[in-house]
Amino acid sequence: MGHYIEVEKNIKLFVEDIGEGQPVIFLHGWPLNHKMYEYQMNEIPQQGYRFIGIDFRGYGKSDKPLKGYDYKTMANDVRAVIDALDLQNAVLAGFSMGGPIAATYMIEHKEHQISKLMLLSAAAPSFTQQDGFSYGMKPSEVDELIEGIQKDRPAALAEFGSTFFGQSISKEFEMWFGNLGLEASSYGTLASAKALRDEDLRTKLSSITVPTLLLHGRKDEICPFEFAEQMQQEISQAELIPFEHSGHGLFYDEKEKFNKEILAFLDK
Repeated sequence: MGHYIEVEKNIKLFVEDIGEGQPVIFLHGWPLNHKMYEYQMNEIPQQGYRFIGIDFRGYGKSDKPLKGYDYKTMANDVRAVIDALDLQNAVLAGFSMGGPIAATYMIEHKEHQISKLMLLSAAAPSFTQQDGFSYGMKPSEVDELIEGIQKDRPAALAEFGSTFFGQSISKEFEMWFGNLGLEASSYGTLASAKALRDEDLRTKLSSITVPTLLLHGRKDEICPFEFAEQMQQEISQAELIPFEHSGHGLFYDEKEKFNKEILAFLDK
């Protein structure tokens, strides 16, 4: 079942809602949408959980306003979905850009209705290198990506996607995956890239208190494995499970292990 939920006046998000049981809310990465979780949608509802996949504003089948692509506004949108669907005792999962947005939700909304957190190849605590933080892309490299998107978005996103997976993928999968990114608005894609470049959660993650699962690929070229090690140090109840053979796209690189670890965490 799909819902269109108004999160702000005249702005509605599309939410995929499959199965019954404890809700597991999945937040997608940049510049994708909830359909990136196809191989989790196939499995998790079969195991007695309710899959909730949110398309962020500007992405997938959600409305595409001009503004509101900072982490706080996107987290507020998640709160609106949780309240509209009356989700309780939910698990929140964020992949890549969805990771810091999930973390921002936990911080800004004081873990409202969330009992567990999953950060999956998360672009946190900071996606770019900062003073005292030498991991990730340089801000200037994100600027180059932004320039590439403004010049030729399909080509720039294809180049970005070429480093996504640590395992070989079929041409057909590559095409399907690339098309997910092209469903997003161009201006939302650009604004989110700027948020990824500029936002920094390093001093805030310690306020997260719920059990937290960190899944991260050792071969990740987009969000280096050191991100997960930093998050593990800052979140008191964090458990880190490395994916030895995965790049950024561990949800497909090692999807059987990925689903197994998620379900084991949900079952605890």
